[in-house]
Amino acid sequence: METQAQITGIKPGDHDAYMRLALSLATRSPPKPTNYRVGALVVDVATNEILATGYTLELPGNTHAEQCCIEKLAKQYAVDPALLSQALPDEVAIYTTVEPCILRLSGNKPCVERILDIGKSRVKTVYVGVQEPDTFVSGNSGSQRLKDAGIEVVHVPGLEDEILAVATAGHKAAT
Repeated sequence: METQAQITGIKPGDHDAYMRLALSLATRSPPKPTNYRVGALVVDVATNEILATGYTLELPGNTHAEQCCIEKLAKQYAVDPALLSQALPDEVAIYTTVEPCILRLSGNKPCVERILDIGKSRVKTVYVGVQEPDTFVSGNSGSQRLKDAGIEVVHVPGLEDEILAVATAGHKAAT
């Protein structure tokens, strides 16, 4: 049986292609002035299999892309999201178009905390397309928090303009 990465033709370690796929997912999110349109995916590093994909507001509630991936994985493995470290393969990577949030103004659990719940025992690397703009939360330190916990954060360059255009669609233009 072919994996999703094989079907999409993404080769192991092709971070640009994975980020482009995450960006295509972000375009599925409805443009709203109150959120960023973000796409994310979780990849099994050993097999190059895409385990889950997600985008902002894909699932019911005020859901973020990384949250959607984690909730789908929890359902797939029939475990509580906080117990995913016991179910996931040995090494997964997360690709997300915008740096994971460290604070949710809605009161929901931040994506950084969700990733840390899985832990560095499984999530070795988070690949990001852009840092979170200061629109909603000034000075997001999500990447630093992940690094402090032993999870590598890698910027995938080259798509910043496209990512920001998609992420901020629906926002009022600065006057």
